[in-house]
Amino acid sequence: MSWGQPRSLQARQLLAASLGLLAFLALAGYALDRAFLDTAESNLYQRLKSYALAYTGKGEFARNGEFIPPYDAVDPRFDMPGSGLYAEVVLDGSHWDSASAVGPELPPGDMLEAGEERFDRKLPVTELDGSIGEVYRYGYGVIHETGDTGEGIRYTIYILENTTQLRRQVAVFREALWRYLGGAGLILLLLQGLILRWSLRPLKRVVDELKRVQRGLLSRMSGRHPRELEPLTESINAFIESERENLERQRNTMADLAHSLKTPLAVLRARSAEHVPAEELREEVDLQVRRMSDLVSYQLGRAARSGHMLFAAPVEIEPYADQIVRSLEKIYASKGVLCEFEIEPGIAFHGEPGDLQEVLGNLLENAFKWAGSRVLLTVKPGEVAPNRRPGLLLAVDDDGPGIPVDKIERVLQRGVRGDERVQGHGIGLATVQDVVRSYRGTLDVLRSEELGGARFEVRLPPGL
Repeated sequence: MSWGQPRSLQARQLLAASLGLLAFLALAGYALDRAFLDTAESNLYQRLKSYALAYTGKGEFARNGEFIPPYDAVDPRFDMPGSGLYAEVVLDGSHWDSASAVGPELPPGDMLEAGEERFDRKLPVTELDGSIGEVYRYGYGVIHETGDTGEGIRYTIYILENTTQLRRQVAVFREALWRYLGGAGLILLLLQGLILRWSLRPLKRVVDELKRVQRGLLSRMSGRHPRELEPLTESINAFIESERENLERQRNTMADLAHSLKTPLAVLRARSAEHVPAEELREEVDLQVRRMSDLVSYQLGRAARSGHMLFAAPVEIEPYADQIVRSLEKIYASKGVLCEFEIEPGIAFHGEPGDLQEVLGNLLENAFKWAGSRVLLTVKPGEVAPNRRPGLLLAVDDDGPGIPVDKIERVLQRGVRGDERVQGHGIGLATVQDVVRSYRGTLDVLRSEELGGARFEVRLPPGL
């Protein structure tokens, strides 16, 4: 983890929100500043235009063609030298300046066509004190009609105003704008921190519960959590239950192994205490050692088969089923059993491939053993639950004699065969039941409605 990266989720979220808020406030401030500046310049333009129209409406011309300004001043500042508001009338060969224009060096103006307008921004000007300033200038071309000659007098009136007043307005606005935006930003950051703390409270409760589970104060996560955190808490509970089941399974396996080894060890102890020929003792030891080896192999194999990966990758069912059926068709070739598949496309088993082989192998072998001529393997989605992958339904039907209802429970017991005359150890269906239970599923033995024989139906619940 880098030094600049916060370790706290709340700090990360607050930092991201703060950066986003600062960027938003900066963009909003810039947009408001530009909008205010455009509005101020637009108002200035309208004001200068109104001054120009006032001069053109109230101004007169003498017989010699000189411009006579209105008797009443359009604005008192036009009569104040260096006031910052200037008027200039440009004629052919002459011009007129307001009293305020005496002293400053204003930019020269050109003659405009009648009705033509021009608005110039920030033109350079030399003020009375010699400093360089800037002015806004509005120009308007006019033709003054005269009744004597019938020809009008062409002239252009310019109204100029320095940028000092507008800059002051903008400065005042910007100071108020950033002060208010800064205050609003602080309030929003505080509010964001409170909202973030409130929104992360359920996650903090999950962490607290998990710590209590680790300390042994709770047996599992509670269900009082927001919908978005339910998959997380359910996964944690599944891990907890899986670990407990594994621990219990290991204990049971060791207990079963110890119990199974007691009899061979007792036999060896008893035989060693007796005076028996060496050859007979050797045979007895060999027999009991092989028996203990078989017991150890069986118990370890059962422990390995029990349980499953909680989040196992999906395993395609049809390739395994096809491989098993081809082998069984060779073994039971004399019976001529035909096995049919009804497997929905895309259906998969989420678990250990060995467990899938164990279930399919035992169920199909049992069906081939008892079938007359037909076996049917059906695989399709099972129970559906919100926000979980669907369950799985796996069924094997045969057209054999079937299993009476009163014998179903006995058949599923370890070491019991459905018919003592049929060769076998009687542990296949019990093994299937152990594997199915490790996946929290069920194994049901029914009467096949389609083939008339037995139907072994495995149902696995929806997964995480």
